[in-house]
Amino acid sequence: MGASLSVASVAAFFACGLGLLATNAPVGIQTTRSPEAFPRTYIGFDRNTYPGDPALKLLRQNFSFSGYWLNTPPNETSNTWEGKREVLISNGLGFLVLFNGRVYRELKAPADPRTLGRNDAAVAVRAAKKEGFPAGTVVFLDQEEGGRMLPEQRAYVYEWIDAVNASGYRAGVYCSGIPAKEGGGTTIITANDLRDNADQRKIVFFIYNDSCPPSPGCAFPSNPPSPQRSGVPFAAIWQFAQSPRRREITASCPSNYHADGNCYAPQSTDGINIDLDSADSPDPSAGRR
Repeated sequence: MGASLSVASVAAFFACGLGLLATNAPVGIQTTRSPEAFPRTYIGFDRNTYPGDPALKLLRQNFSFSGYWLNTPPNETSNTWEGKREVLISNGLGFLVLFNGRVYRELKAPADPRTLGRNDAAVAVRAAKKEGFPAGTVVFLDQEEGGRMLPEQRAYVYEWIDAVNASGYRAGVYCSGIPAKEGGGTTIITANDLRDNADQRKIVFFIYNDSCPPSPGCAFPSNPPSPQRSGVPFAAIWQFAQSPRRREITASCPSNYHADGNCYAPQSTDGINIDLDSADSPDPSAGRR
């Protein structure tokens, strides 16, 4: 996953690019939680292209979970993750199940964003079932544009959320956790905007904030900083590093990115560049059951 310019505030920060408690615990908690409430956090990775079967054993040495795309990821022409669920399970990895959503230009009239949201949710649900993910798995809608959501974006996202939640799966959203500048000296965080206007919808939030602080940069702690330390206290998963790094965002980060700007998995012999995530669970989407 990567980041793109906010539609609502072109002069703003860049916005979104690319379960929770233990497998049997409830997901979709909306209340603010103290970072001290979770004594253990887990590190995972996500990337748009499948790293290959031989790499999984190596990746498992450092990571508890992996991103898993249900459709074609951003800027790709095919989905190389399709059919790989059992391979990840056999290597002991949990899941962060992802669905690539629509950008604003696809939602403008004459398009009906609500219809697109319902239709895309149906595609996500069919793909989750085909891949063998059980009911209750959290599927995250990848929102590539951030800042304050425009009406068409909200209509699409909430319709998608409603349809996924009604299907027996659980809806999550991947979006920005970085304050974006608006006029008059105000700022908006996409995750806050979506949550504050959600009308009590149950949404699991996977946010990105790769600025330092709070991010540790391209680092691989065995007990990474909790998602609640990301700046979004209700976040369940935090993407704290991206490949390639966004230099305007990561200028204050430690110099632990590769010279080419990517963050590479430790001991990677094939140069596997990744995004880094922390979660309260080794299986954030509860997809291993």
